[in-house]
Amino acid sequence: MSEKEVLLTPGGLQKLEEELEYLKSVKRREVAERIKTAISYGDISENSEYEDAKNEQAFVEGRIITLEKMLRNARIIKDSDVDTDVVSIGSTVSLKDLEFGEVVEYTIVGSAESDPVENRISNESPVGRALLGRRVGEVVNVEVPDGVLQYEILQIKK
Repeated sequence: MSEKEVLLTPGGLQKLEEELEYLKSVKRREVAERIKTAISYGDISENSEYEDAKNEQAFVEGRIITLEKMLRNARIIKDSDVDTDVVSIGSTVSLKDLEFGEVVEYTIVGSAESDPVENRISNESPVGRALLGRRVGEVVNVEVPDGVLQYEILQIKK
């Protein structure tokens, strides 16, 4: 079974590579030191510090495996791949919420990079999926659990 392609911007690729490097070079050593210290306290069968450190080690190793897999399956979306005529991954889109009249701006990214707090939404999210392939001036209906949101696309940029 083939692994899922991970869509990343150059910035997203850099963040994942930095996180992987940090986990391998710094965090692994810190956790190993915590385990060593906890073992020095004696009986590990009832040692909560040892148990916590082992759990953290499992988390760190799991995250390293996940990041390596993501990077292995990464496809980089460059600025030159982004078209300003239609919404695509890497596009920054200005939208007018037709119900409330407010203007919002989202950058469409792959799911590995999504960060709603930073207005970076996944191409797999309801809004991201509805916007893909659309043009300036179009009204987009987005089905969400509470009903339907309507946005007008005001601008598309890289």
